[in-house]
Parts: sequence; structure tokens; C-alpha cells
Amino acid sequence: MTMKFSKFISYFFHPINFPIIGTILFFLFIPKFIFKPQEYIIITVIFIGTYIFPILLLWLLKRFEMIKSYHMVTIEERKFPLLLFISISFIIGHWLYKSAIVNLLSLFFFGYGLGLICISLFLYLKIKTSLHTMAISGLIGFLFYFSYFYKINLLGIVAALFVLAGLVGSARLRLRAHRLNEVLLGGFVGLGAQFLVYYIYMI
Repeated sequence: MTMKFSKFISYFFHPINFPIIGTILFFLFIPKFIFKPQEYIIITVIFIGTYIFPILLLWLLKRFEMIKSYHMVTIEERKFPLLLFISISFIIGHWLYKSAIVNLLSLFFFGYGLGLICISLFLYLKIKTSLHTMAISGLIGFLFYFSYFYKINLLGIVAALFVLAGLVGSARLRLRAHRLNEVLLGGFVGLGAQFLVYYIYMI
């Protein structure tokens, strides 16, 4: 894998993209009917909350030199943005859950919030977990229990995401942004947080 291709993979599959990707997949495959105006409102709010707002936030942090790059390379650079992203995840998750329309989608955001909390705790142990592999593994975990809950076959999409997760992890290693244990830890955190949230929801 070349450096140029690794950079493309890292930017194109940035963690910030996965909440809206998961939301779109949810509405594409959910078997029950949801009024289109409600669907569009939910997608719009999630897009603004998890994509537009974080981009503006990262731009401001970079402008005021609180971070050196949008990948937040150092441990110290990650601490404050992660706290804000945790808040966004739980606020959106709570809003979706209270709507009583898309409870399962709310678990996706609670799972991301929990995963980010774990990563924040690891930072205080001087462990820089991969946000890239946490994000894509979180999406894989969500699609696992989404397909199980609604009894639909998403094996092709999940298999493609596993391949993509391998590419993302390899790209992060190629760019020397993470060590192998940090990449693997991100994957375990992403999957584990989603499964734990679903388990709590079902008991």
C-alpha cells in the first residue's frame, strides 16, 4: 500500500464519516415504515450534529492552534475534542431514543459515545487508540445486531466493511499514525461498545 493511497483511505474513511453512513444504511434497510419527513429530519439533524458541527469545531481548534492537524496526532490534542464528541453522541442518542421511532439507531450513537469514553480513559494511560478502527468496527457491530434484530441479511455489506476495516487499519499502520496494538484495540473497543449497549437494551 503506497503512502498516497494510505492518505486517501485515512481521509476518505475518517471517523467523522461513519455516524452518517450508519444512519443512511439504517434507513435504507429498516423493514418497518417511517414517514419520509421524519426520516429526512433525523438524517439532517445527525448530519449537522456529527459532521458539520465537528468540522467547524476542528477548524476552530486548528485555527487557535489547539490541535496541529485534523487527525489529532498527539494524546493531548485528542482529550478536549473527544469530550465534545462524546457529548454529541449521547445527545443525539438520547434524542433518537426519546423520539420512540428509531430506538435501535439511538443505540448506534450510545455505542459510539461509550467507545469514545473508553478511548478517552486510555488516553490518561498514555494509550493512543485508533479512532479510525473504532469507528468502522462500531459500524460493523451496529449492523450485526441491526440485522439480527430485524432478521435481515446484511452479510455482503458486513463482509465488505471487514475488508474496508483491514484497509483502514493497514493505512494507519503505513502512515505510522498508530502501532498494531493501537489499531487492534480500536477495533475491539468499537465492536465491544456496540454489543454492550445492545445487550443492556435487550435485558
